Amino acid sequence: MSGSGTSTTPGWAVRKVTVIGCGLIGTSVGLALRRAGVRVALADRDPRAVATAVSRGAGVPLPAGAASDGGVTQEAGVGVPWGSGPADVVVIATPPSAVVPMLRWAQARGLGVLYTDVASVKARLLAEAEAAGCDLGSFVPGHPMAGRESSGPGAASADLFEGRPWAVCHHPALSPHAVRAVTTLVSACGARVVAMGAEDHDRAAAAVSHAPHVVSSTLAARFAGAGEAALILAGRGLLDVTRVAGGPSGLWCDILEHNAEPVADVLEAVAGDLDSVVAALRSGDPARLAALTDVLGAGNAGRSRIVRSWPGASGAPRPPVRRRQDPAPQTYSV
Repeated sequence: MSGSGTSTTPGWAVRKVTVIGCGLIGTSVGLALRRAGVRVALADRDPRAVATAVSRGAGVPLPAGAASDGGVTQEAGVGVPWGSGPADVVVIATPPSAVVPMLRWAQARGLGVLYTDVASVKARLLAEAEAAGCDLGSFVPGHPMAGRESSGPGAASADLFEGRPWAVCHHPALSPHAVRAVTTLVSACGARVVAMGAEDHDRAAAAVSHAPHVVSSTLAARFAGAGEAALILAGRGLLDVTRVAGGPSGLWCDILEHNAEPVADVLEAVAGDLDSVVAALRSGDPARLAALTDVLGAGNAGRSRIVRSWPGASGAPRPPVRRRQDPAPQTYSV
């Protein structure tokens, strides 16, 4: 196949993408796809976010006639970069609570042939989409495991997803064609496709992202009113542990609400371990204090597994080399 865009089969190519939501993730998707030769249209309820994303080179504004309601505001008189017709894929890059309303709105207007999202929760969104009457056959839930403590289009980067896992969640209504198209898009962004179910995703996300964010924020909160002496002594270790606490609190409240039970399960287990540590420290009993070695040793073992699983580490799967046209995106199944 010749020309720009990415392809998985001779009969299908991802050449035209609309991104709804020009924050950190949405703008980074646009930048990565533009670098891969895909034509990208951008939409956001905030015209300033669209303007910033456009100035960064993430795409062009979706025309006013294509997206003039539903909370999406666009500039008038600007054409879709592919002339007319729906996008091959619409990427909904909004907070979790806005995904289903935006999916329903976009599908009703025929903005795309297929749809995906980037929200970090999946099972509840699928249930809400079905209840709202959305076409699940054209909706491939997705979640890139990438981000940074800074938010907004100004913090976006075409390299944000490079080598990072991107969950693509299957469900019974999906066709292989739809999954192939979205995995093509993910591969074009430089990410590793990880195929998994929605509930498996949510439990994993709670363990590796959502609960750690709460723990980081809870620890960082201790320093909101701390004395200067403590802050003067703070080193790199504290910065590392509290880094993700700088994320936008409104977005994170939305994420935690949508994945409440899995996150609560992880935090309950962590709280139990902390209760045991507190009891041992307060006991003054040498035998109980010796048990702290077990807790810290388990932490060493867990940290070692995390490091070994990181892409490029010894024995870990390495990310695929991203190509302009990749006929066989590398996929990891869970």
